[in-house]
Amino acid sequence: MTDHVKRPSDSYSPLYFLASLGAGGLAVTFFMWLMHWIPHPGKTVPVFEDITAAFATGGTLTQGMILVAMAGIAIFSFLNLKLLVWNLRRFSVWAKTESFAAFSKTNAQSQVMAMPLALAMSVNVLFILGMVFVPGLWSIVEYLFPLAMITFLAIGAYGFRLYGGFLGRVLTEGGFNCAANNNFGQILPAFAFAMVGVGLAAPAALSTMPALSGLGLVFSTFFLMVSSLIAVVAMILGIRSMMENGANPETAPTLSIIVPLLAVLGILSLRQNHGLHEHFGGSAVAGETLVLLTKFLSVQVIFLIFAGLVLIRQGYARRFIFGRETSPGSYALVCPGVGFAVLMHFFVNKGLVDAGLIAKFGATYWALTAVALLSQAAMIWLVWQLNRRHFGAAKTPEAVPAE
Repeated sequence: MTDHVKRPSDSYSPLYFLASLGAGGLAVTFFMWLMHWIPHPGKTVPVFEDITAAFATGGTLTQGMILVAMAGIAIFSFLNLKLLVWNLRRFSVWAKTESFAAFSKTNAQSQVMAMPLALAMSVNVLFILGMVFVPGLWSIVEYLFPLAMITFLAIGAYGFRLYGGFLGRVLTEGGFNCAANNNFGQILPAFAFAMVGVGLAAPAALSTMPALSGLGLVFSTFFLMVSSLIAVVAMILGIRSMMENGANPETAPTLSIIVPLLAVLGILSLRQNHGLHEHFGGSAVAGETLVLLTKFLSVQVIFLIFAGLVLIRQGYARRFIFGRETSPGSYALVCPGVGFAVLMHFFVNKGLVDAGLIAKFGATYWALTAVALLSQAAMIWLVWQLNRRHFGAAKTPEAVPAE
């Protein structure tokens, strides 16, 4: 035994890809400020020219908001990419060990889907960095969309290879431990495929070429259905096991994975609807968008309450966030807060405001937006807290292995 105490991250788990994912999600929350608070005429999303124009003509508050948003995007994008590279390096080493061989014979094998999930998020982050910081990007964006689609399809294919390895083993050899499936961890592959799908839906919404938009619609719909099917089956299996065995305390954060999954699928649906309206004669009725977003947000709230009750009853925060125990699965807590904040921004702006129910930048608008901002702030603190515990100086025992 060595004389020094190891950092939790020294005992590698593929769930550490969620650390990269969470940082990328926080970059998206700052992009929401620019997307919904500054004008970007003729474009669905703001780009560098829109941001500089708003900064030049805006007041002190607007300028301050833009600076904070750009700083937040830059900081968390850097952290996202840094942690992605760290994970890829550690995973490549870990995959050659006996520990990985043993891991690959358990329910936890599906956790490798955290890799394509993080990869797809980082591609989205790179697009945000380009839109915010690269002048003239919009003039060549039509050339970038095919490259982006190829990249997302490659990530999706890699995800199918990884998930196929898991399903092929359990469906031909058996060995899936239903008693140990007392969580929603098996929904992680659905989250990964949804992230690929939302990336493929971007050309559907943003491209001016019907062919590219149509391809985006077809491919994103495929991954939407794959994600939905996996999520439904995994949720039923997880609930059955939890009803019989109770929720696993270490993996309890997975109970809220439905929240970010719905945020991603909600944005995917919005992008598809926009593409249908622009190129294929589909209707874009504000009331229908409001109802769609309300449905997604309602289910998010239900699962936040459900997961919160279980986590509080089990004393999860006392043990794994503030106490001496650590688990890489704690990073799964970042995704729900980020997903809720992002969807709340869309609900307020694309739902309530566009439907004429509230005035943009009025008192009600800011009261509702404050909910999203509080969730964002809480997740920034949580990322700092978890990174300090898992990647900082070693002060805690070795990480609790995830089930």
